[in-house]
Amino acid sequence: MSDNLLEQLAEKTLTKDKLLEKVKKDPNLIPEIINGMNSSKAAIRYGCGKVLMDFSEEHPEKLYLHWDFFINKLDSKYRILIWQSMAIIANLTRVDHDKKLDTNFEKYYSFIDNEYMVTVANLVSNSGKIANAKPYLIPKITRKLLKVDNIKTTPHLTDECKRVIAEKAIISFDTFFNQVEKKDEVLLFVKKHTGSSRVTLKNKAEEFLNKWKR
Repeated sequence: MSDNLLEQLAEKTLTKDKLLEKVKKDPNLIPEIINGMNSSKAAIRYGCGKVLMDFSEEHPEKLYLHWDFFINKLDSKYRILIWQSMAIIANLTRVDHDKKLDTNFEKYYSFIDNEYMVTVANLVSNSGKIANAKPYLIPKITRKLLKVDNIKTTPHLTDECKRVIAEKAIISFDTFFNQVEKKDEVLLFVKKHTGSSRVTLKNKAEEFLNKWKR
């Protein structure tokens, strides 16, 4: 039955939203949808990943059993699967009673030095969720995010890309700044970007300081 569903997904006779509804109604489909992320067909691979991303937002407890699968997907040769797995893992931290992220923290945050802007941006964007789910990790997460100004440029990560990442870091910091111990370090990071040539980054930095300045 579910193999047929995945083929329908590939043939676009079944939308990702419709498949998500089916999974919500019948969680027994989860193993097959997870296995779909291993498909040789891109439409199935990424379609299943998107369905699980959305499902994990509402029902992380139903995917927690498969934590190791998503951690292993961080080693995928497909960048989209890495991005999807990052998002799923971030959602699962809300129910991570066994502190599995703690064990995999350095692996997850190794992507802060990735050569692709979108990969780093995804990591930074997901950090707010993780920080709020695991406040005791905020000092470590803060140290990682404060490094984004110093990451190396690559053909896939230009100076402008770094400004995009810095903007996302400020957005993430805003979601947990009230729990940050060393607030001055974050405020200094944000102040550096008030004169940015990227208008949205400049605006986010100014908004942050207006909201949080003491």
